[in-house]
Amino acid sequence: MKPMTADHVWDFLQRGGSARLPENALAKYSVGDTVVAKNLNPHGHIRLPRYVRGKRGMIVRDQGVFIFPDKHAERIKEPQRLYCVRFEGHELWGRDSKDAVLVDLFEDYLDPHES
Repeated sequence: MKPMTADHVWDFLQRGGSARLPENALAKYSVGDTVVAKNLNPHGHIRLPRYVRGKRGMIVRDQGVFIFPDKHAERIKEPQRLYCVRFEGHELWGRDSKDAVLVDLFEDYLDPHES
């Protein structure tokens, strides 16, 4: 891949682009499934917020299939399903919280919740 020069950046941004890929991968989870965010601690940056790691949430939306950014950083174009997961405030911050947070998480960041 040839590096982009500064004079090409504006044209590239104007064209836009999407990381969405064709949906040929089967969904591991469905809306309503309870999942647990994995407690991953790799070197470097991933798109799994620390405050949800090890916490239980519920799938509220299947966002489709996208390029998995963790692999794309290694120049690998791996398709992966992205889910919108709802985490209740009491799960994240204690029993007094009545808030909730929605976080988009890739499938590799999730495990099924065993009841």
